[in-house]
Amino acid sequence: MTTIGKSRGLARLADADGHFTMVALDQRPPLIAAIAKAKGVSAADVTFADMLAAKRLLVKALADEASSMLFDPNFAIPAAIDILPARTGLIVTLEEHRFEETPGGRKSRSIDNWSVGKIRRLGGDAVKVLAWYRPDAAAEVVAHQKAYVRAVGAECRRHDIPYVLELLVYPFPDSASHTTDYVESPDKRAELVIDSVREFARPEYGVDLFKLETPLPGASLPEFGAGAASKKAAAEFEAIGGICREAGVPWVMLSGGVAPDQFERVMTYSYAAGAQGFLAGRTIWLDAVQSHFPDEAGVLGALRGDGLTRLTSLKTLTRAKGVPFVARYDFAGVRREGDVAASYA
Repeated sequence: MTTIGKSRGLARLADADGHFTMVALDQRPPLIAAIAKAKGVSAADVTFADMLAAKRLLVKALADEASSMLFDPNFAIPAAIDILPARTGLIVTLEEHRFEETPGGRKSRSIDNWSVGKIRRLGGDAVKVLAWYRPDAAAEVVAHQKAYVRAVGAECRRHDIPYVLELLVYPFPDSASHTTDYVESPDKRAELVIDSVREFARPEYGVDLFKLETPLPGASLPEFGAGAASKKAAAEFEAIGGICREAGVPWVMLSGGVAPDQFERVMTYSYAAGAQGFLAGRTIWLDAVQSHFPDEAGVLGALRGDGLTRLTSLKTLTRAKGVPFVARYDFAGVRREGDVAASYA
C-alpha cells in the first residue's frame, strides 16, 4: 500500500478527475538547442538569462492548463516558481543532464548539491529522475544505474515523496546512429524498453510513477485499429501495461519531441494498454520557442495558440480514454486515538 505522503503527492500531480496531464519544462540541452536555433547562435552562446526567460514564458502560457509541471532546479525554479499556480503540482528534477558516456553505456548522477530532501523542503510534490538504461549495456554500467535508481528510491521513501522514474534507451558510442541528443534512439528495440520497465517495476526501486518512452518508434506507429501491424504494435504497449498493472505502478508517456499528431497516436495505443496520462514537453512548446525566441510576444502568442491547442487536444484524449488515478488509503489497523501517529513510519 502506498503511503499517505506518496498518495497525496501523486494526487497533486493529477487533475481533479485523476488524469495526469502534465507539462515538462525541465529540458536543458533540448531547450538550449531551440534557443540557439531561434537566435542563430551556437549552443555555447545561449546564456543563463536566455534559459530563464524561455522557461518563464512556458510557465506563463501553459501552467493554468497543466495538472502539474516538471521543473529543474538550475533554470526553471529561479525562472518561474513565483508564477506557478498553487493548484498546479510541482515535480522537480534530480538528475544532472551531463551524463557520463562510457564505451559500455551511460551513467547517471544527481545535480551537484541537490537532493531528494531539498526537493521535499522547497515544496516539491514529486521527485523525477531520468535514467538512461539499456539491459544490454556493460555489466558495470547496468549495476551503476540500478544502484543509482535504488538509492533515490530509498531517499524518496525516507522523505515520503513520490518517485517519478523516466527510462530512456540510447545508442552506444560505437553505433552508427550514436548521438547524445535527447531524441528517440534510432536503433531502439521494443524488448529493450519492455525489459527496462520490468526491471524497475520491482519493489526494491520504490518507483511510484513511470514516465516512459514508446516501445516502438513514435514517428512510424501505424494507425490504431484492427490491422496486423496495429495489433502487433498494441501488443508491445500491452506488455508495458501488464507489467505496470501487476506491479501496481501507474504510468504516463513522454513525447520525446515527436510531432503532435504522432504523439496523439502514441497516446491512443498507451491508453488502450492502461496508461494514465502524459508528461510531455517539446511536442507542446518546441515550435514556439525555436520560431520566435527572444520575442516575448511572439513566443507567448504561439504558446497560447498552437501550444495550448496541442495541450488541450491531449487533455481531451486523456479524459476520453485514459485511466484515472485514484489515491487509496488503508486505515484498517487504526482503532484508537494515536494509532496513526504511532504506526506511521
